[in-house]
Amino acid sequence: MFRVWGKLIKDNRLLKDTVVNVDEDLSRTKKVYRSLELICYEFDLQQPIWLEKNIKEFLLHDKTRFTRDSFIEDVPFDYLEFHLIEEDEF
Repeated sequence: MFRVWGKLIKDNRLLKDTVVNVDEDLSRTKKVYRSLELICYEFDLQQPIWLEKNIKEFLLHDKTRFTRDSFIEDVPFDYLEFHLIEEDEF
């Protein structure tokens, strides 16, 4: 199972959170993108842009924050935290 926790944070307070599961037979990268797609759908958000800092953070820590710079539209929160909490073991 591939589980990701998405959180919307504003002023160091949790506004919303959700956990999504991706059980599809996909590569790890596609599971990450699919998870972000599901989280954004749940929060009714456009998908953020993966900036170089997001890619580096995620590869190092399995976690990244999408700040307002990652979104084209104005968003009513400080950042979207994207955290991988469980990954399939082969």
